[in-house]
Amino acid sequence: MIEIKVPEFGESIQEVQVATWLKQPGEYVAKEDDLVELESEKASQTLPSPEAGILQEIKVPDGEFANVGDVLCTMEPGDVSAASSAAEATKSSTAGGSTTAVVDAPPTADSANWIMPAAERVLNEYKISADAIQPSGPGGRLLKEDVLNFVKQTGLKPGGAEAAPTPPAKPAAKSHGVQANEWQHVETSGGSREEKVKPMSMIRRTIANRLVEAQQTAALLTTFNEIDMKPVMDLRKKYKEPFLAKHGVKLGFTSFFAKASVEGLKRFPAINAEIRGNDVVWKNYHDIGIAIGGGKGLVVPILRNVEKMSFADVERKIGEYAVMAQENKISPSDIEGGTFTISNGGVYGSLLSTPIINPPQSGILGLHAIQDRPVAVNGEVVIRPMMYVALTYDHRIVDGKEAVTFLKTIKEVLEEPARLFLEV
Repeated sequence: MIEIKVPEFGESIQEVQVATWLKQPGEYVAKEDDLVELESEKASQTLPSPEAGILQEIKVPDGEFANVGDVLCTMEPGDVSAASSAAEATKSSTAGGSTTAVVDAPPTADSANWIMPAAERVLNEYKISADAIQPSGPGGRLLKEDVLNFVKQTGLKPGGAEAAPTPPAKPAAKSHGVQANEWQHVETSGGSREEKVKPMSMIRRTIANRLVEAQQTAALLTTFNEIDMKPVMDLRKKYKEPFLAKHGVKLGFTSFFAKASVEGLKRFPAINAEIRGNDVVWKNYHDIGIAIGGGKGLVVPILRNVEKMSFADVERKIGEYAVMAQENKISPSDIEGGTFTISNGGVYGSLLSTPIINPPQSGILGLHAIQDRPVAVNGEVVIRPMMYVALTYDHRIVDGKEAVTFLKTIKEVLEEPARLFLEV
């Protein structure tokens, strides 16, 4: 029997939360198969199985917390053939007038009663026939939990004797307290309602703490502008096919805003700086966080040294992070650091918002939905695809003039995209 423990996630991470068990007791797990999804305060990651074998016992259930080094589960090592051999026995063995049926064929999708080793031990202990129990495991596997549930329902004792009947439990008194992960009736002024308590995920706790920290420690202010997106949209339409053919990725809007942000941060470096105690730390590099919706919520992986990246590099890296986020494979190192952040609420339909900076950063650029609106161009009213943009900044280090001019720079270079390539 081997123990699977919580691995090291980084120097600052000592506790994780079990998000979801991807395998259940009694299941065969191949080496490197994803076993469980763990969530730290920074990211969500799947833990692969270090060995092939049968998952025996889960020590930390879904939603519970564990420290680095704690045992998550136990596993009986062995390959598929070994697991099958361990389950083989005579089809019927008499003991106390009861028979225990065990199939001697290897596991297949059509197996009706393939008995897992842990389930077989309980069957023998209680002198139960496997034919009496409906298996629930993958491929018709009979799990330990199936047998234990049967024992509970029938009131059997070890050796096959029936347990004394237990009196029905009295219904619990209603109260305002509720148990975790279960809907409970509570009495309120509006009558009987249902409520459910679930532990806040570690990522969500971290997000909550950092957002509150930003509002309590920084002097936040937001400035707005709007951008005529027609020039960028025309450029994308003209070159999207050659760009895809050459680089293997689609040309999106984010690369334009990332490169435009670098141009603005070069002109106004205070927005790329941070306050550290009584000092201001200036940074001669531009690590931009891109907010991406993932399987467990919003994550902000970092594009390192965007000033050295091409448009294709930016789009390719964003694509990689998007896939990793959906599969909950963003690692802590992917989201650490960052000098500036771009958050695109427009993909969800947001027309206007005031984003909150990610401490210790001093600025965040909020993008919004593109909508056709009437605007004045050369004295005439025309319909153009317009986007509102917002810059939230720390007023302790960034002056209003710098913030407004930074946003104006973003507007100028995107309404004349040639500026991005000419650096003017």
